[in-house]
Formats: sequence, structure tokens, C-alpha cells
Amino acid sequence: MHDLVDYEMRGIPSVMVASTEFVHAAETQAAALGVPDLAAKSVFVPHPVQGSTDDEMRVKAQQAIDAIVAALTTNG
Repeated sequence: MHDLVDYEMRGIPSVMVASTEFVHAAETQAAALGVPDLAAKSVFVPHPVQGSTDDEMRVKAQQAIDAIVAALTTNG
């Protein structure tokens, strides 16, 4: 989250992608850093990621790609 704040402050569109296990952590950290909107536009894929096969990760990526692109290209 710290890197995303830095990128956003530099005008570089950013989005965090993490597993659903980290929703609360992202919200807490973003709020503490004063940028709760970064957590709101984060994209969360089904948990777990670690131990997922390549095929399982491809499915997670395919399911998330539209949300990732939207988060990077939509103001708000």
C-alpha cells in the first residue's frame, strides 16, 4: 500500500491486487495512510493465491482483469 500511495502521489495510476484474505488489512492500511480510496479501488481475487496452480491463477487473473483495468483508467 505504501508504494501505491507513492505512485499515486506521482500521478502514476495504481491498483492493489491481493487475495480476499487481505481486504481488512488493505482498508486499515489505506485509512491509516489517509487514502481510503486506494483500498476501495483495490481488486481482490479468491484466496488462496499461494499454492494455486498456473491454471488456477490464470482463472483468477481472467476474472479480475476488467476490474483492474477499470481501477487504472477510471477517476474516482
